[in-house]
Amino acid sequence: MNKPLNGIKIIDFTHVQAGPACTQMLAWFGADVIKVERPGSGDVTRSQLRDIPNVDALYFTMLNSNKRSLTLDTKTAEGKAVLEKMIKESDVMVENFGPGALDRMGFSWERIQEINPKMILASVKGFSDGHEYEDLKVYENVAQCAGGAASTTGWWKGEQSGPMISAAALGDTNTGMHLAIGILTAYIGRQQTGKGQKVAVAMQDAVLNLCRVKMRDQLRLDTVGYLEEYPQYPHETFSDVVPRGGNAGGGGQPGWILKCKGWETDPNAYIYFTIQGQAWSPICDALGKPEWKTDPLYMTPKARQPHIMDIFATIEDWLKDKTKYEAVDILRKFDIPCAPVFSMKELLHDKSLRASGSIVEVPHKERGSYWTVGSPIKFSDLKPEITASPLLGEHTDGVLAELGYSAEQIAALHAAKAV
Repeated sequence: MNKPLNGIKIIDFTHVQAGPACTQMLAWFGADVIKVERPGSGDVTRSQLRDIPNVDALYFTMLNSNKRSLTLDTKTAEGKAVLEKMIKESDVMVENFGPGALDRMGFSWERIQEINPKMILASVKGFSDGHEYEDLKVYENVAQCAGGAASTTGWWKGEQSGPMISAAALGDTNTGMHLAIGILTAYIGRQQTGKGQKVAVAMQDAVLNLCRVKMRDQLRLDTVGYLEEYPQYPHETFSDVVPRGGNAGGGGQPGWILKCKGWETDPNAYIYFTIQGQAWSPICDALGKPEWKTDPLYMTPKARQPHIMDIFATIEDWLKDKTKYEAVDILRKFDIPCAPVFSMKELLHDKSLRASGSIVEVPHKERGSYWTVGSPIKFSDLKPEITASPLLGEHTDGVLAELGYSAEQIAALHAAKAV
């Protein structure tokens, strides 16, 4: 199968999650991604949270499939010479070092341009250049707080109130996906101009981009002083910042997570139920509440909002003798927006996800087969093949040979501990 990114060579100087997620997706679609790692240790996630002793951790395998691994000590003169050859022959370098690390290595943007004017240098940052916090070290949860997600997630009152972090990788993988878009845009631009350029995505910015509806709400709040689709309306007073809304829908349609049969022993026996205006009549039919269609207290979204939590309580009472699957099977016939709350275990074993390639099994030389996520993007003429993550330095000699090093020169690099 001819993959669209065949022929694109990427130097992957990234580690942990944001950068590796970006380069992994590009590798799935055909790019030749060479992961450059420190000899002897490699990416820190190789050893983090291991489930099998002395074998690459799932944290690493699930973010580095379809890549090749080259060990290289760029602190040595020999290692720098190898990297310079790689830059000459590659299209993209992706990095998530701290500020100034490439400069100290001797490969500033100006130097990279001298070596290869067509090079695209893509960077993951915590904050954008010039930001007052640009020197801060940023991880997943830090990014969620800096980008606004945490301040608008969670409960607004009670013992459990306060900002809350999402389990979804809004800071890391989300930033990697934004960077992949930037790389491909710069690559298309290079086809037009012949010149490379720098591309950067700040984790704060990537999180903020996913919070645009909350920024919308801030602007509305500044204008009118309240947000009528939030559960605080009309019984509570709004401050001057967007409040946390619990399980309320973020797009303007009232929604809530509701208990189903078995919730006492199953922590995921719930569904998410959304009350859309156009679905109100079918909702009434599904719940056996036809009188709600003509009752002035229920007929319009504005009329419903003052007692929306009572409506959800009625729906939850309807759900108490139904499993989440039984409930959704009934509601889907009425075209009502809803979904079961799936656990990670349920998703891992989901037959539809396995059939579509969203969950795939991959053989590994040391750990045996493991399950991982596949491409979330589906094509009519491309089915990405997910291959195992590389062992540390597995492709070092092959990459060096492709760069023109002889067997004797490769042996010398090993002797100098440059690779």
